[in-house]
Amino acid sequence: MNKRTLSIISYITIIGWIIAYVNYNKLTVKDSLTRFHLKQGLGIAILGIVISVILTIIAAIVPTLASILSLANLGVLVLWILGIINANNEQEIPVPVVGKLFTDQFDFIK
Repeated sequence: MNKRTLSIISYITIIGWIIAYVNYNKLTVKDSLTRFHLKQGLGIAILGIVISVILTIIAAIVPTLASILSLANLGVLVLWILGIINANNEQEIPVPVVGKLFTDQFDFIK
């Protein structure tokens, strides 16, 4: 797989991220584009899980807010879409709001 394909796959669920990570580790020459999008994709996936857990707890406490809170998950979807667009265009642009937080994290991705 080429760097663009691996970058795009890294955003498509955690399974896609694992596939991209394994294939990235097999490469003899590591490229910064794939590494960047692996970090962004993992960060967005973790953020999505954390937001879902928090919103589920809040919705359990205040059920009338459940439908409104479920709209917050659309924000994570928007981040995924923006990440995929950047990967497709082979750009290393962090996703808005939280992307810069993930750039220096996940040191195991080398």
